[in-house]
Order: sequence, then structure tokens, then C-alpha cells
Amino acid sequence: MSQHTFTVNGKRVTVDADDKVRLLWVLRDLLGITGPKYGCGINVCKACTSHINGKAFNPCSVPVSAIGPDDEITTIEGLADPETGELHPMQQAWLDRDVAQCGYCQPGQIMAAIAKVKQARAEGREISDADFDEIRNICRCGTYSRIREAVRTAAAEMR
Repeated sequence: MSQHTFTVNGKRVTVDADDKVRLLWVLRDLLGITGPKYGCGINVCKACTSHINGKAFNPCSVPVSAIGPDDEITTIEGLADPETGELHPMQQAWLDRDVAQCGYCQPGQIMAAIAKVKQARAEGREISDADFDEIRNICRCGTYSRIREAVRTAAAEMR
């Protein structure tokens, strides 16, 4: 066992875990953060998509030893305003567009969408159909058309 210190959803944490344990299990089992879902465990379905230092990543494929003390992990639980509880525009758009069916993949979908909108903005443009095509998160319910509508709605609201 080793100690690993990093920031999750704005809070500094230290956990005791074997270096090889995947970050997803540290989040879910040791820290009780269950928004990132276990789907495939091999970085294919992307149900666990979260952010590391503002960029999308899949904690099912990252050993906790790869996370450094300066790294900041954000999960779906870390999106709402901590003071007011106001949802992130992407979360609100998901509700307004009634995107979720079974809902299992939705936290990962939302996190991937936010990262993609931020990436497009950093490149000086709005999100495009080509950007949507690059998002590889799997939705077994097939809500892709509503996901695209929600992302476009939220992109207009995101600062």
C-alpha cells in the first residue's frame, strides 16, 4: 500500500491504495464518489469519463500511481456550484432535453461533452458535427440525437 494525494472535486484527499489499483476503484470504493460508472474497465465504453486537470479521461484505465499531488480530478459530482447548488449548464440541458433513458452512461456523456465544448472554444470555434463524431462514449439506449441537442444548448450557456 502507498499513500496517494490529489484533489477531487475541489477537495484534497489522501488514500492508501496499491499503486496498480485503477483510479475508478479509488474514486468509487475508497472515496464513495459513484458518478463515474464502471462499464467495460478497458477504456472502451467511457462510462467513467471524468476530467483530469480539465481534460476528459477514463479513470478505469489509469492506475492511481499515475495521479500526482498537483492533479485535479473532477467527476460529475463536482460540476454543480458548491455554494448555490446550481447545476452546470450541461447538466441543466440534459434535464431540459430529457436526455437520459436508463441513465447509466449519462455522467460520462456529460463530462465528455463539457471537455469537447471547452476544446472547441480553446481552438476558437463552436462545437461541430465533427466534434460529436469524435466523442466515443457509448449509450446503449441510443439517445445520441438528444445528447447532441443538449450539448448544443449547453454550449450556448457555458462561459
